Amino acid sequence: MADTSAASYPTVGGDGPYSYAHNSSFQRTGVESAQALINEGISENLDVKQLIFSSPSSPNSFSIADLGCSVGPNTFIAVQNIIESVKFKCLADDLCSEAVEFQSAVPGSFHGRLFPKASLHFAHSSYSLQWLSRVPKELLDKKSPAWNKGRIYYIGAPSEVFEAYSAQFAKDMESFLNSRAQELVNGGLMALIIPCRPVGIPPSQCPIIVIIDLLGATLMDMVNMGLVSKDKVDSFNFPRYNPTPQELRSLIDRNGCFSIEKMEPLVRKSGLENESKNQNHILHLRAAWEGQIKGHFGSEIIDELFDRYKKKLLESPIFSQSNKNQVQEMFVLLKRRMA
Repeated sequence: MADTSAASYPTVGGDGPYSYAHNSSFQRTGVESAQALINEGISENLDVKQLIFSSPSSPNSFSIADLGCSVGPNTFIAVQNIIESVKFKCLADDLCSEAVEFQSAVPGSFHGRLFPKASLHFAHSSYSLQWLSRVPKELLDKKSPAWNKGRIYYIGAPSEVFEAYSAQFAKDMESFLNSRAQELVNGGLMALIIPCRPVGIPPSQCPIIVIIDLLGATLMDMVNMGLVSKDKVDSFNFPRYNPTPQELRSLIDRNGCFSIEKMEPLVRKSGLENESKNQNHILHLRAAWEGQIKGHFGSEIIDELFDRYKKKLLESPIFSQSNKNQVQEMFVLLKRRMA
C-alpha cells in the first residue's frame, strides 16, 4: 500500500508565470478583508499591559506566528497588520509601543508543535487548515470499503470515503489546537480564515469541492488516452477537506482550550464572474496545487494536465453567478483560556 504520511508540497515558488507570488490575489484579498476584524479583535480582546509589559519571562516582547503553506508576500501583509494593530492598542492604552520587540517565524508543519510553551501572543492562519496532514490510509487500502479507486476525492464515492476525510480533518484540527494551546500564552489570540462548505449545499454543487472532482475527471481522461497510469490515479487522493461552519465550531468547542470570540463569514466580492477572472483563478489553482500533483505524478504531465483541466473548468458552470454564495470563508478569532 502506498505511503500516506505527511509530505511538504508548498505552493509554486519563484517569480514565474505560475508562481504563487503572481497568482494569489484571491488569498491576499481575503487576508485584507480580515484586517478590520483582526484590528477589532486585538482592540477588544488583547490585554497588552498584562501580556507584554507585565510578563516576567519576556518583558516588552510580542511573538507572532503565521501558520501557512504559501510562499510570497501574503504572510508579510498579515503579520504587518497584526504588528500595526498591537502598536495602536498600546497607544490607546497609554503604553509605549516603541518599547515592544516583535518576533516570529520558524520552519515546520503547523499540524504539530513548533514553538516553546507559552511563547506566542498571536497566531494567524489563513487558507491553510483545509490541507490535511496526510491522506487517510483507508483510501489506499484495497481491502477497505473506503478504497477510492478511480477517484481523487469524495464526490460520487462511497460514504466511507467522506467519513475518512472528515475523521482525518478532526484529528488534524485536534492536533493543531492542542499544539497552539501549549504555545500561546494565557489570553493570547489566534485568527483563522478557513474556506467552508455551507450546510445544506450538496458536495456536487459546492465549487471548492467540484474543482477537485474536475481535476480527477481530467486525470481519468488522460488515463483513457494512455497518458497517465491508472494505478497512479488509484493511489492519489487530494489531501484537502472543507468543513461546514458548524463542524468547525464543534471541533473547537470539543477541544476546550479556546473561547470563540468571533466566528462569522468573511465578507468579500466573489471575483469569479467572467471568463478572464476564471482564467486567473485557474492560474491560482496551478500555483497552489502543482507541488502536490508533481510530487505524485512527476513533472512530465503538468502542462498538458492543466491545459486540459482549464478547458474542463471553463466549460463548467461551477463559477457562475448562481453558485457564488455556495462557499463560505469563515473568519474565526480564538482566545486562549486560562490553563
